Amino acid sequence: MTSFVGTLADDTRSRVLVVDDDAQTRHLLEVLLQSEGLETVLAENGQQALEIVKTFKPHLILLDLMMPGMTGFEVVKKLKRDSDTRSIPIILVSALEDRASRLQGLKAGAEEFLTKPIDHTDLQIRVRNLLQLKKFNDFLESHNQILETKVQERTNALRESFVESIFTLIRAAEFRDDETGEHVKRISHYSQELAKQMGLDKEFCDLIFYASPMHDIGKIGIPDHILLKTGSLELAEWTIMKSHTTIGAKILANNSSPFLKMGYDIALGHHERWDGSGYPDGLRGEAIPLPARIMQLADVYDALRSKRPYKPAFEHEKTIDIILNGDGRTLNSHFDPAVLEAFHRRADTMEEIFAGSGEHAL
Repeated sequence: MTSFVGTLADDTRSRVLVVDDDAQTRHLLEVLLQSEGLETVLAENGQQALEIVKTFKPHLILLDLMMPGMTGFEVVKKLKRDSDTRSIPIILVSALEDRASRLQGLKAGAEEFLTKPIDHTDLQIRVRNLLQLKKFNDFLESHNQILETKVQERTNALRESFVESIFTLIRAAEFRDDETGEHVKRISHYSQELAKQMGLDKEFCDLIFYASPMHDIGKIGIPDHILLKTGSLELAEWTIMKSHTTIGAKILANNSSPFLKMGYDIALGHHERWDGSGYPDGLRGEAIPLPARIMQLADVYDALRSKRPYKPAFEHEKTIDIILNGDGRTLNSHFDPAVLEAFHRRADTMEEIFAGSGEHAL
């Protein structure tokens, strides 16, 4: 007679739970199974079986159909509804031989059906086959988990590669403008905070955190005598300065990375205004990509809070007043109303980000 020992992928013995309200039947099944090298645990009723399953974790269950209290049908349904026990094969054992009972048991989720009195050879074949099936299913599950892990590792590696490319671009911008260093770090946190406050999903919030620092990457192409000029720019110089939006878009164009795609929208559109008075294309309203609309307000807030050759650094309260009510140069009509409302609700967080900019890192 073929032994069941070694039916699992590891060195442990196969574990079988026997559930029957009849002590003589439990003992008979225990003797037959243990003689084949299987480890067994016995249960007298359905509720006891459900408790034992939690710790014993059987590879197979032999389950009496007609028991007082919870029937075998009910036990099968509970086990098959639970993701932790769904994959355990079940053999229903019953004195009932009618076709309706068999179909009901199989419909509930049982894999096999044995009738009493139990034939030893019949039991051996069905137990062996189901243990082999369990072994194969466990192998597939383990293999799928390994594949998922490998895919996740590859995804993380690609993400790290994309992020590193972003940092490389940002460092190139920082090299030419000392003010940019802390500014781009704050911008990441401002933009992500506004996106969260607007109820945007986690993927969008993560993307804008890494994409927003690329907003001024086009300044790489602006001559030093214009970029670093301390006085007011002449009209021709201002025209060149505004081209940093289109230069940045050209740098980031035609990329498959979602970070760089969003970076493209931000670099090109972060100086567009909701009322159509921005540049480079004078876009209006929702024609401006959402990441650019969020970035625009974040950029204005940080610019107002920071010292510039043409202005002192403004306090948080004055900056809020300018953004919400305007000062002639900045108007609230410049901003997407939804972004403006999110800013209004979370202005305190913007202040915390600015005040603790040294603590924030990309």
